[in-house]
Amino acid sequence: MKNKSKLIAGLLGIFLGFLGAHRFYLGYKEIGTLQIVVTILTCFVGGVWGVLEGILILLGIMDKDALDNQLT
Repeated sequence: MKNKSKLIAGLLGIFLGFLGAHRFYLGYKEIGTLQIVVTILTCFVGGVWGVLEGILILLGIMDKDALDNQLT
C-alpha cells in the first residue's frame, strides 16, 4: 500500500471525500468507514471533512507523519 499518489488521494478527497474514498485508497479503512457514518448521520454536512482533507493532502499539510509512508 505504499507509494500512493498524492494527486489521486487529494482528488478522491475533494470529489468523494464524503464517502471516505481517499482514506480507503490510503489503506485507512476504519477512518473511511467513520467518514461514511458521519456523513450519513449529519445529512451530508459531515462530507465537508473529506473535502477539507483532500485539499490538505494536495497542499501537503495533512498529517505528514502518518501519510509520508503512503504518499509519493
